[in-house]
Amino acid sequence: MRVTTPNSPRPSSPGIWDPGAEILVDHSSPMPLYFQIATQLESAIDSGALAPGARLDNEVHLAGRLGLSRPTVRQAIQMLADKGLVVRKRGVGTQVVHNRVKRGVELTSLFDDLSALDQRPGTRVLVNVVEPAGAAVARALDVAERTEVWRLERVRLARSEPIARMCNYLPADLIPLPGDEVLETRGLYQLLRGAGVRMHAARQSIGARAASRAEAELLGESEGAPLLTMERTSYTAAGQVVEYGTHLYRASRYSFDFALRGTG
Repeated sequence: MRVTTPNSPRPSSPGIWDPGAEILVDHSSPMPLYFQIATQLESAIDSGALAPGARLDNEVHLAGRLGLSRPTVRQAIQMLADKGLVVRKRGVGTQVVHNRVKRGVELTSLFDDLSALDQRPGTRVLVNVVEPAGAAVARALDVAERTEVWRLERVRLARSEPIARMCNYLPADLIPLPGDEVLETRGLYQLLRGAGVRMHAARQSIGARAASRAEAELLGESEGAPLLTMERTSYTAAGQVVEYGTHLYRASRYSFDFALRGTG
């Protein structure tokens, strides 16, 4: 039986999010109660119903409001904290830090996706040079080794917070090399579209690994934190390679969404 939460014995304090009947628990479900609560709170954060800065009541009052035990509520909140969605502050309670950026696996740029989600994308340019292609890059771009290529490394920000480190290689003669000030305000795919370059398809692989010390410092994570990896090679309709990219994303702030279809 799926039931709504009972009324609280006391009203929530001003400025603190009140779950009211928004949280539903099913005591007959094999899914643990803490997981049911955490999943619904995470959905509220992702949808913006619980915006960054919103506060949850303390565990005792929240447990009373939900009609559950304090350890159950504590485990649900800890699950959100482990994902980097909330932080616990002494004397303040639990506060939403941010909502995770979810991105479909499509041929789009992170800058465009963040703009569409009203995440106010920003960029810190690390490297913006033309250099001879090494063997691996030359193979990826389908050019001769030592051919001049454009190497672009950036940290992408969402609402002023680092979310990804991106490294892209492109043929040096593909478009005029933009200055750092342009790259700080516009996405790479925006620049390519503006120059008449149209990407038609891409080959992409996604993985995960632990952050090195340098990567952790760059992305505001702890050393060893999980990072998502993405390697992409993009092509025009004529089969010309446009770019080769290797990107790192904070797993606490970013995820990929997949749509799957049955074969039967």
